Amino acid sequence: MEEQGPQFKLQDVLAILKRRLGWVLVPALLGPVIGMIVSFGIKPVYTSQTFVLVEQQKVPDTIVTPVVTDQLEMRLMTMQDQILSRSNLEPIIKRFDLYHQDRLRVPMETLVARLRKDIKVTPLRPDGTSDLRGFYIAVSAEKPQIAREVCAEILSMFMAENLKVRAQRAEDTTTFLAGQLQDAKSKLDDYDAKLAAFKSKYLGQLPTDQDRNLQMLSTLSSQLDAANQALAQALQQKAAQEALIAQAVNSLQASQKGTDSPTDLEHELQALQMQLATLEARYTPEYPDVVRTKAQVQTLTKQLAAARKNAASGNSPTAANVPDTPELAQLRVALRGMDETVRLKRAEQTRLEGEIRSFQSRVQLSPVVEEQYKSLTRDYESALQFYNDLLNKKTQAEMATDLELRREGEQFRVMDSPDLPARPSSPNRLKCALAGFAAGLFLGAALAAMFELKERFIRTEEDVTKHLDLITLIGIPDFAEK
Repeated sequence: MEEQGPQFKLQDVLAILKRRLGWVLVPALLGPVIGMIVSFGIKPVYTSQTFVLVEQQKVPDTIVTPVVTDQLEMRLMTMQDQILSRSNLEPIIKRFDLYHQDRLRVPMETLVARLRKDIKVTPLRPDGTSDLRGFYIAVSAEKPQIAREVCAEILSMFMAENLKVRAQRAEDTTTFLAGQLQDAKSKLDDYDAKLAAFKSKYLGQLPTDQDRNLQMLSTLSSQLDAANQALAQALQQKAAQEALIAQAVNSLQASQKGTDSPTDLEHELQALQMQLATLEARYTPEYPDVVRTKAQVQTLTKQLAAARKNAASGNSPTAANVPDTPELAQLRVALRGMDETVRLKRAEQTRLEGEIRSFQSRVQLSPVVEEQYKSLTRDYESALQFYNDLLNKKTQAEMATDLELRREGEQFRVMDSPDLPARPSSPNRLKCALAGFAAGLFLGAALAAMFELKERFIRTEEDVTKHLDLITLIGIPDFAEK
C-alpha cells in the first residue's frame, strides 16, 4: 500500500503556525525592509505625459466629404510605427544624449528598442463606445527635464505626421481623380465625335426626326394631290383652248372654201382626244361628258377620213394660207401660256414625287438607324455620367485638400502639454515594500512547512499510528493545555 503524503487540516495548520510563528514573522518583517533598501538602489525613472484630443472636421461632412476615411485607430498605429522607427529615434537618442553610459557598450539597435519601450501611446475611448477621442503619450527617462523634452519631441512628430499624412492623402486623391477625369474626358470626346459623325451621316433620318418626316410626308402627299388636280385642270383648259382654236380655224376655212380641210379636222380631233384623255383620268367611262366626247371623237374621225379622201381626189380645200385674225392670235397666245402652266405643274409633280420617295426611304430606314443611334447614345450617356461623377468627386477632393491646407479638417489638439514630473514614476517604493512583504511571508511559510515536515514528533493519535504503526488503546490528555 502506497504511503500517502501528509494531509493537514485547519487545526493542524493553526497549530503549525503557532509553533513556527517566528519562522513566518521574521522573513515577513524583513521583506519590506529589504524591498525598500533595494528600491533605493534602483535608478529613478521619471515619466512625462501629454494628452492629445482628436477634433473632428469643422465643416460638416454633408458639405465637404473628407478624403481620409480610414479609422483613426489604424492611422494612429501606422503613425506610431513610422515615428517610433529607428530613423526617427536614433537622432533623438543622440540629440538628448540618452543612455550615455550604455552607448559605448550597447548596440544602437538595443538602445532604440529600449527607447521605443519607454514611449507609450495609449488610445482614449469613452465608456461604452469604440470611437477614438484622443490618446496619451508617455515618455520615461532618467531625468525629468529630458523626459519632458523627449515627450514634446514625440508630440511634435505626431502632430506634423498627422498633417503630412492627411495633406498627402488629399493631394494624392486629387491627382488620381484628375488623371481619371482626363481619361474619361478623352473617351467622352471620342463618343461625342462618333455621335456627331453619325448625326451628320444620317441627317434627317434620326429617331428624333421621325415625327417631322411623317409630318412632311403627309404634307407632301397633300401637295402632290393638289398638283395633280391643278395639272388635270390645266390639261383640261388647254384642251378646251385647243378646241376653240380649231373651231376658229375651221370657221375661217369654211368662210373661204366652204368645207373643212383635213388639217383643221386633225387639229380638232387632237383637241377632242386630249380632252377625252383628261376626262377619263378624272371620271369613269360611264360619265356623261366622257360618253359625249367619245361620240364627238368618232364623228370627227369619220369626217377626217372623208376629208382626206376628198383631198386625195383634188377637191379638198387647204388652210395653209388662212390668215390669223386678232381673235385667233389671242387664242394662240393663251394656249402658249397654258402650255407653260402644264410644264410647270408637271415639273412640280416630278419634284414632289421625288421628295416623297426621299422621305419614304427615311421612314423605312428609321428602325435600323434608331438601333444604331440608341447604341451610340447609350455609350455616350454612360461616358457622360461617369465623367460628371468623376468631376464631382474631383471637386470634392479639391475642397477637402484646401480644407486640409487651411487646417480645418480633422486635427490633433494638445489638451495637456508635456508635464515636468516632480517625482519618479519608478521605482514605486510602496510596491517594492509590499512585494518584499509578500516574498518574506511566502519564504517564512515555506521554511515553516519545510521544518515541520522534517521533524518526526508524536503529538496526536494519528502520529502514533503513522510513525509507530501501532494501535492506540488509550490517550492521556495534556493537562498543561487546560
